[in-house]
Amino acid sequence: MERLQKVMANAGVASRRKSEELIQAGRVKVDGKVVTQLGTLVHSKNVIEVDGIKLEREDHVYYLLNKPRGVITSTSDDKKRKTVVDLIETDKRIYPVGRLDYDTTGILILTNDGDFANYLMHPANEITKTYWVKVKGILKADAIHALEEGVVIDGKKTQKAKVKLRRVDEKNHTCMVEITIHEGRNHQIKKMIQSVGFEVLKLKRERIAFLDLKGLKSGEYRMLTPKEIKKLYALSNIQKNRL
Repeated sequence: MERLQKVMANAGVASRRKSEELIQAGRVKVDGKVVTQLGTLVHSKNVIEVDGIKLEREDHVYYLLNKPRGVITSTSDDKKRKTVVDLIETDKRIYPVGRLDYDTTGILILTNDGDFANYLMHPANEITKTYWVKVKGILKADAIHALEEGVVIDGKKTQKAKVKLRRVDEKNHTCMVEITIHEGRNHQIKKMIQSVGFEVLKLKRERIAFLDLKGLKSGEYRMLTPKEIKKLYALSNIQKNRL
């Protein structure tokens, strides 16, 4: 038997956290009865409904997308704007792992595997994300050091980061900076740059751990391989500590 929210997440209904919210809101039935208790155990013969729709357990899929600018990182949008899910041809109920802002481009994973999504997003697993940032102004050594050691955004200090000055354009008074973090706070890179007195002009996520955008043009995607999925799990601090 498995916990209800895990089964929902694995079936692609939503992330496990969102599935818990659906349960607590009384939107989930098991064998015709509303269930609001988190941790409820279910087995394969139980009939699960979410908002009156029967849950169909499906095979897991994993996509790697090069997100274009002007696309919403969501499964739907009330303003009818294009979402990242619209870019992928699939009959599975997939959702993005984490998010990229409307004007941010780059690498994004989409899946219907709730456990996998939670694993990638959990801070304890320290899955790195690398960004290329076009900055208005030219970062000096003191600003770079501050970003590396951690800056305070939204009242909390960021964890250590890797920061490299990649290119300087003296004429236009801009620079390109590579920043690698393993947190996933809201608008984190933009807020980090703002905290040292600069402004982000363009932002692109280039890598998630060892995964990159090689061979993918803007808007294109591919399936993750079983080897890549296994390798991602192997990066976990928790997994390493068990070896």
